[in-house]
Amino acid sequence: MSAPFEERSGVVPCATPWGRWYQTLEEVFIEVRVPSGTRARDVRCSLRSRHVALAVGGEEVLQGKLFDSTIADEGTWTLEDRKLIRIVLTKTNRDAGNCWTSLLENEYAADPWVQDQMQRKLTLERFQREASQRTNPGFDFSGAEISGNYSKGGPDFSSLGK
Repeated sequence: MSAPFEERSGVVPCATPWGRWYQTLEEVFIEVRVPSGTRARDVRCSLRSRHVALAVGGEEVLQGKLFDSTIADEGTWTLEDRKLIRIVLTKTNRDAGNCWTSLLENEYAADPWVQDQMQRKLTLERFQREASQRTNPGFDFSGAEISGNYSKGGPDFSSLGK
């Protein structure tokens, strides 16, 4: 496979007043639009296991307790083209059933349709990963549609083929 699953299948973003956030099985991505010409020294970003804080030019943009835990020392932020901050958080629980319903505990929740699409995508990503570890390593689920029971990561097929 030439590109990661999320690049082939696209992302399911959740829009916010400052930008958007989206997720894969393993990571949560936060994209924050900032004034053009912003420099890294204007950015203050704190990433902890259950907390994120971001200020740009002394103005708080994002701050609060994350929906679920992350691996603090794997979190990164970058300033791209001096107009976008991208934060990447690594989930502690990397299971398809761990679809974050909001970025922070009480803020930036995905609307029901977006939440449904996020869960479908994570379930397909899980199937892709399981297929590549089993008998069909070349099978590509990135353009697949899923229906039925996919909430909480879908049915457990891990005992099949054993």
